[in-house]
Amino acid sequence: MMNLALTRKFGETGMTDTGSQVATQPPLLKIENLSVAYGPVLALQNVSLTLPGSGFVGVIGPNGAGKSSLLKGLLGMVPTGGTVSIAGKSLAHARLRISYVPQRSEVRWDFPVTVEEVVMMGRYKHIGWVKFPGKEDRRIVAETLEQVGMTEFRQRQIGQLSGGQQQRVFVARALAQQGDIMLLDEPLTGVDTTSQEVIINLLERLRDQGKLIIMATHDLNATSRECDLVACINHRLVAFGPPAEVFKPEILAETYGGNVLTVAVGNTPDGQTVIIQ
Repeated sequence: MMNLALTRKFGETGMTDTGSQVATQPPLLKIENLSVAYGPVLALQNVSLTLPGSGFVGVIGPNGAGKSSLLKGLLGMVPTGGTVSIAGKSLAHARLRISYVPQRSEVRWDFPVTVEEVVMMGRYKHIGWVKFPGKEDRRIVAETLEQVGMTEFRQRQIGQLSGGQQQRVFVARALAQQGDIMLLDEPLTGVDTTSQEVIINLLERLRDQGKLIIMATHDLNATSRECDLVACINHRLVAFGPPAEVFKPEILAETYGGNVLTVAVGNTPDGQTVIIQ
């Protein structure tokens, strides 16, 4: 049985209420009827979301619910139906505006490259694969390594790092892409507490600087504390909204199915507490 305390402090988000905004420009990210299929298996069906600008969005749901498929669908990495537009442009014409941190299990950590070389890979879309990095590219790589606290390891082979250090390096690689939208697939899974704090603090700063962060995660505590909006996924979009509206018994039960046995809700002075048993 799960026993998770989820706390949310209200009034501290970096995103204004979308209902009060005047639409003068296309939304930063618009997803319309996005579906993802692997052969005959439908992983995700008709997901539609509109995200006007900067913010921190958590994507939650059980294993195999389509969270990773959603992120990969936004990148055009998997067979999809529907449309994705970025600031009014198609994904094909705005791909540079998205950066991506994959799950650690999808990376070959025995590949013979250094930390610095991995982060430089984030610059290849800008400089091209047949050109050499310039002074500005090297400056950006050095800056991003400093942001994740990995400067002293820049010449270390990537496979020699701990799991948390490896994840920080891949976050730095995504930073080096300098996109407006950052997608992260379970960046907090299997990493040490220090690395979790470094990653979350960095994502908060990026949000405050105007970036749109979309993080698929199993960490409901972090989602409740840190995210401005939450998308509940179980092969479809079950619910979408602020944590105060999403972390409710009926929504969590519909999202997680039999994994949620009972839910008790209590109020605290600093926000809402949800206990899943």
